[in-house]
Amino acid sequence: MSYEIIALDIDGTLTNSKKEITAPTLNALKELQKQGKKVALASGRPTPGLKNCANLLELQKYGGYLLAFNGAKIINYQTKEAIFNQTLPIDIIPKLYDFAVEHNVGIITYEGDGVIAGNGVDKYIELEARINGIPVTAIDNFREYVTFPVNKCLMTGDGDYLAEVEKLLIKEYGQLLSIYRSEAFFLEIMPQNVDKANSLSHLLKALGLNREQLIACGDGYNDISMIQYAGLGVAMENAKDEVKKAADYITLDNDSDGVLKVINEFMLK
Repeated sequence: MSYEIIALDIDGTLTNSKKEITAPTLNALKELQKQGKKVALASGRPTPGLKNCANLLELQKYGGYLLAFNGAKIINYQTKEAIFNQTLPIDIIPKLYDFAVEHNVGIITYEGDGVIAGNGVDKYIELEARINGIPVTAIDNFREYVTFPVNKCLMTGDGDYLAEVEKLLIKEYGQLLSIYRSEAFFLEIMPQNVDKANSLSHLLKALGLNREQLIACGDGYNDISMIQYAGLGVAMENAKDEVKKAADYITLDNDSDGVLKVINEFMLK
């Protein structure tokens, strides 16, 4: 059975340390789309933070897909139609804000093409805004302000401390929400049962494909679910050890065109 779709994490996977897609990788991804295969960008980033990569890959021309917010929202980039959209329970937002204040960590969500921060702006929130190329606004009344549907919240802080915060948050809200770190300093808070694997299952169903036809490449903790789910789960050489353990195949690192190696070996005719 041939591989018909590749799902790619962005940071640490598709892009190198300079946050760039190299020309050889870009050309290979365009070529496999010309051959009728599909590309899906699967990232913790918000939708606006995926647009630059999507445009470079010409996903609008070839009919590619964006899985934003760790898969809480799937967009057909050609039609801009949302084919899957899951949001946090609105009554949980004030509780998450209070938790963040109590434990002295940052908390953000997303509005339009920007980041809104509820407990000050730390260096990790600044990094999130910079990675996605979107502005950040500090909100004084976060718990009252966020009355609109949001796909995720993100808590931020020093990695060792945030690991302890993660345990407390899971103990309190783990039955209601999906909670996991994408980076040591990023604690993702998602609707229940939302992860990249679950989102890809919805996408494959819409496309009439099965998981054996899927390759998934990633490097972070939030990539483990899709790596385990895919017919061929790929970890980057720069991936965390837990990610490598979940993979069927380990490719080169993101500064050595690891994604290109996968495409040439398994997808291009």
